[in-house]
Amino acid sequence: MKANHGTLMAKQRRAGWFYLLPGTLLITIMSFIPIINAVFTSLKTGSSANMKWAEPLFYNYTRMLKDQLFQRSMVNTFLYLIIEVPIMLILAMLLAQLLNNHDLRFKGFFRTCVFLPCATSLVSYSLIFKSLFATEGLVNTILVKIGILETNYNFLGNPTSAKIIIIIALIWRWTGYNMVFFLAGLQNIDYSVYEAAKIDGANGWQTFWKITVPLLRPTIVMTAIMSINGTLQLFDESVNLTNGGPANSTITMSHYIYNNSFGQGVANFGYASALSFIIFVMVAVLSFINMKVGDKRD
Repeated sequence: MKANHGTLMAKQRRAGWFYLLPGTLLITIMSFIPIINAVFTSLKTGSSANMKWAEPLFYNYTRMLKDQLFQRSMVNTFLYLIIEVPIMLILAMLLAQLLNNHDLRFKGFFRTCVFLPCATSLVSYSLIFKSLFATEGLVNTILVKIGILETNYNFLGNPTSAKIIIIIALIWRWTGYNMVFFLAGLQNIDYSVYEAAKIDGANGWQTFWKITVPLLRPTIVMTAIMSINGTLQLFDESVNLTNGGPANSTITMSHYIYNNSFGQGVANFGYASALSFIIFVMVAVLSFINMKVGDKRD
């Protein structure tokens, strides 16, 4: 009997590895091998057709310390992250709480309206925001007609307002995406927990802070990691909305990597790979910190 049980367990283990093998191979080929190759490429200099080992070997990494444009792109990216991610996640959680109300009518319609922006193409929505905030765009027209502005304002030509528009665009597009995760988390919370809190005299804020937030902690950690990961790799808005301008004041790290790889005539893949690896490390470190902070298990 024990021998048959052992044989069955061995078959199950082999079947498990058999099902895992295709996904493991794909992840290795499509992710891990390119990462390792990028590390080696980051230690080289020269154009794509004539690359050689850098002298000194870590030249591309020391170059970053003196590269003011990269430092500006890093400051811009972290500025977007610090402002946009908390606002977006708080809005997503509040909207999920509102749309999880059992007494709310037309919940499906409202959920679709909030989620719809993230179904829009990245390029399309960037171009829409670009046209809305253009000097002769709809926003300027409305603000002039109602008397808030005397003349049309160049929103995308001013560094501060251009950054604000990028942040607004990010919040508009990704809030609904994160709301779906919070909504799924809320629907997994037994409604009797809220009824018990209500009987005990807890008000809305106490219920939200003492019950909803702790039970949603895994979802909060997951959405925070995804949002940080996406913001550190922010590209489309910088390219399509402002093209990094004015005067590179809104450029992001991914946009700067693209310029070094394809956008400046000479393909500097060595330096671009070094920049990419730094972003990879940033994502890994911030994700690790999020997981440690969010993990409250004993």
